[in-house]
Amino acid sequence: MDVEYKDINGNHVGLDLNSVVSSQAADLGGLDIDLKSGNVINSWIEYDSSFGVLNISISYSNLKPKSPILSVSLSLDQYVNDFMYVGFSGSTQGSTEVHSIEWWSFSSRSGSGPTSPPPSSATTLTNPTADSVKSPPPLPPSSSSPSPPSSSCHNQLCREGPGAVAGVVTAGAFFLALFAGALIWVYSKKFKHENKLGQSFASEIIKSPKEFTYKELKAATRCFDANRIIGHGAFGTVYKGILPENGDIVAVKRCSHNSQGKNEFLAELLIIGTLRHRNLVRLQGWCHEKGEILLVYDLMPKGSLDKALFEAKTPLPWPERQKILLGVASALAYLHQECDRQVIHRDVKTSNIMLDEAYNAKLGDFGLARQVEHDKSPDATVAAGTMGYLAPEYLLTGRATDKTDVFSYGAVVLEVASGRRPIETGKAPARVSGNLVEWVWGLHKEGKLLTAADAKLEGRFEESAMRRVLLVGLACSHPDPLARPTMRSVVQMLVGEAEVPMVPRTKPSTSFSTSNLLLTLQDSVSDYNGIVTISSSSSDNSYIGLDLV
Repeated sequence: MDVEYKDINGNHVGLDLNSVVSSQAADLGGLDIDLKSGNVINSWIEYDSSFGVLNISISYSNLKPKSPILSVSLSLDQYVNDFMYVGFSGSTQGSTEVHSIEWWSFSSRSGSGPTSPPPSSATTLTNPTADSVKSPPPLPPSSSSPSPPSSSCHNQLCREGPGAVAGVVTAGAFFLALFAGALIWVYSKKFKHENKLGQSFASEIIKSPKEFTYKELKAATRCFDANRIIGHGAFGTVYKGILPENGDIVAVKRCSHNSQGKNEFLAELLIIGTLRHRNLVRLQGWCHEKGEILLVYDLMPKGSLDKALFEAKTPLPWPERQKILLGVASALAYLHQECDRQVIHRDVKTSNIMLDEAYNAKLGDFGLARQVEHDKSPDATVAAGTMGYLAPEYLLTGRATDKTDVFSYGAVVLEVASGRRPIETGKAPARVSGNLVEWVWGLHKEGKLLTAADAKLEGRFEESAMRRVLLVGLACSHPDPLARPTMRSVVQMLVGEAEVPMVPRTKPSTSFSTSNLLLTLQDSVSDYNGIVTISSSSSDNSYIGLDLV
């Protein structure tokens, strides 16, 4: 979602006509389709020149829906030429995503109206790799002439007599019965698995405050109305809900309809259900019915921190910014050092920090979180999160630790203090780096650190406090994870109980202990089949040139 381009949300289909601002758009939430689900999504784009109507249909299924999600009256003559190229493009907008075209086909038909006797001419193009796709969407019906009716006996089987026919029929019946038995077995296994999952829910999250019914949450969100969508978290959509029994306003997070989404939801539920801290979003309850997994949280009236920073009509005052940063630091210190098992959040960013009525910070969205034993090396995974918040060693090794969370927190600190996003592609002024961390390091090198302060504050802050916060942000963003402070130390720095460690004027190069890095990389390669390409750029852009496949 990009507010600058007037996107309606982060999960929609739009029609762009010679502009990146969509002339028409439709919310995919109404079809229960999540573009971030990881599922294969089929789309049909059809134009009828007779009526001047462009129809767009979207579905997880290979069957085209009866009604298009978007229907626009349009004359394509204004936008296309007789000869043109057709292509595909994608943008991750700083996130770690993979976009791929699994199948495509193009058909064009011309000719007279339906009353014309000859068939219309047709042209069909398909992608050369279509054979590698297991179940591509069905092609439009062919306009070839119908086959003539066959006579009573024109094949060899018929001439062999009734014995051969009986044998074929018997064999066909046998294979049909075998297929039916296999189908019944698969569905029975699925039913048992769902029952087992339900029992797992009941046993594992008994500590959760309440189990809601699906009927309650469906009524609370008005049948999951697209107009009630207030956000999109990791592997789920968040709706505003009003509980019928008491009128409480809550946030209902609905799991994406895929196995990965359900696994991540279960992980989030098992983690957040055991956590209690004033700066964590409180889980009110959960629901697992009708194949749906739903989480119910307190609704934060002030929304997310990123909206307070970049979309509010009035700038967020400096005292509130300080209180928010301290609250998030306290929450991370609790997750890293005060829980029975260490919790690595892996997705610390301003859009996952919620604000209550008094601007108290509440860290939420544990969809990517992992629990590990204290002082134990975590397993390697594919790097997940948002570019600009990801630590360089995490991109290299895929191992998330408490120090990768510290780096993400450092990016949040600099974002809150400066009023700039971590990555500003194409928006940064001349001679200003599009990467926030690099930009602040450059100002610190020039002795102009306070220049990074948000101009919207108009100087309404104590310089010593702003300098302290910016230095804490740089200390947390140190390229070497061993040089970053713990979150407990960060809390002490922010309240003035400890001094900020010496932050060098020149940003250190992105270097790790050679032996440790090689061992870590070898372990990572053995843990997952990923390909990591490391650019040979200078240290000032050390992690911008990484490609993860």
